[in-house]
Amino acid sequence: MIDDTKFGSRDKRGDWKPFKLSSNIPFFDWPFSIKNNLKWLLGIPGYILPWTFFYGLIAIIFWVYLTPPMEVIKSFHYSWFLYLLIRNLLITIICAGGLHFFLYIKKSQGNAFKFNVKGMAKNNKNFLFNDQTKDNIFWSLVSGVPIWTAYEAFSLWAFANGYFLGLEWTMHPIYLGLTFLFLPLFREVHFYFVHRLLHIPFIYNFSHYVHHKNVNPGPWSGIAMHWFEHILYFSGTLIHFIIPAHPVHAVFQLLHAGIGPLFHGHIGFDKIQIGKLGIDTHSHAHYLHHKYFECNYADGAIPLDKMFGTFHNGSEEAKEKMVLRMQQRMKKMKTAK
Repeated sequence: MIDDTKFGSRDKRGDWKPFKLSSNIPFFDWPFSIKNNLKWLLGIPGYILPWTFFYGLIAIIFWVYLTPPMEVIKSFHYSWFLYLLIRNLLITIICAGGLHFFLYIKKSQGNAFKFNVKGMAKNNKNFLFNDQTKDNIFWSLVSGVPIWTAYEAFSLWAFANGYFLGLEWTMHPIYLGLTFLFLPLFREVHFYFVHRLLHIPFIYNFSHYVHHKNVNPGPWSGIAMHWFEHILYFSGTLIHFIIPAHPVHAVFQLLHAGIGPLFHGHIGFDKIQIGKLGIDTHSHAHYLHHKYFECNYADGAIPLDKMFGTFHNGSEEAKEKMVLRMQQRMKKMKTAK
C-alpha cells in the first residue's frame, strides 16, 4: 500500500486533500516551455498515457469488433440500436460497478487518498430509494446510457449517410490521429459552457440538482444526471456537422463522456492503488465543485475557470473565497424569497 500522507494531509474529520494544488495544462503558461509541454503530452502520467490511450483503445475495440457495419447502420433499425445500448450498458456496469465494488464495498485501499472519509449515503430522503448508490445507478442506466446510445446511433447514422463530415484513415491518417488528441480538450470546453448553463437557477432547480445531490460523489455518480442534463451533456458529438472526422471519433467522444466521469471527478479518490502503483485520477478539482458548487465548472485542463474567476486550486485562500461566495449566494436567495 502507498502511504497517502506523503502526498497530502487529513483534517480532524479524516478528509484527505493533496499537497499539490490543481493547475491547468502548461500550454497556457507564460513563458511558453517546450519541455513542460512535451512532458505533459508524452510523460507518464501525461495527457496521452494512461487515460487518453485507455479510452481510445476501448473506442477502437468497440469500433472494430462491437459496432455494426456502416452498411447496416445506414438504415436505422431498432435491432442495432439495442445492440449498441447493451454494449454501452455493459461497459458502464463493468467500470462503475467494478470501481464501486473494489473501492467502496471491498475497500481495497481503505480511505487512502479518499477526499471525503464518509461512504455513500444511505437512509437519505434526498435520493431515490433513500440510497445514494441506488439513485445513481438508476439515473446512470435508465437515463444516461440510453441517451448516450441515442447520440451514438444518430452520429454513426449521420456519418453513414453523409450528414456528418466523414474522412478515411488511408487518406488523412495524421489529421485523424490528431483528432483523437483534440476531442478530450474540445469536450472540456463544451462541458464548461453546458455546465455554466446548468447552474442558471431555474435550470439547476429543474435538472442539475439531481447530479449535485452527490456532495460526496462515488463512481456511480459520474453520469447520474437528470435526462435534460444528459441531452445537453452528450451533445458535443454534434460538432461533426462542421468538424470532419471518422465514425470511430464519435464512438471515442461519447465513450469518453460516458465512462470518463466514473474515473475522474466522481470516483472520490485522488489515486487508484494497484499494488505499489498509484494511478492519478485528476479528481480533486471536480470534487471541489461538488463540495462548493460555484467553482471549477471545467475539468481543469483549459483555464476557463481562471478566465471567469471560478477557479479553486485547493488552497486555503481559494477555500475562503468560495465560502464567502456561497454566503453571498445564500443571502441573495433569502432576499429573493
